[in-house]
Amino acid sequence: MAEKSPKRLKLEESLRDDPSDPFLRYGLAMQCLREGDADEGRERLKALVADRPDEVAAYQQLGQSYAESEEFAEASEWLRAGIARARATGDAHAAAEMEGLLESLD
Repeated sequence: MAEKSPKRLKLEESLRDDPSDPFLRYGLAMQCLREGDADEGRERLKALVADRPDEVAAYQQLGQSYAESEEFAEASEWLRAGIARARATGDAHAAAEMEGLLESLD
């Protein structure tokens, strides 16, 4: 893996100070994905979902990440779970976005 960016290092440092902060956890996961570290980014998103199941954006990003690497079964699984969670929490916008992505996989 390439050297970590200053932004990623700062997020990691901030997360050490407050490891339960969902915003920091999501931000670090997204930074990992942006830097091409899909495995770590996905693991961080999965851990966030396990701890905070209503973090709907994490499902969407997991689905998108898997879709981008053409792992369509995994993408579909995460998107379907995200759609259900988004509907349960009343987030119609996120549900619609994930439904659109799911349809594009077919």
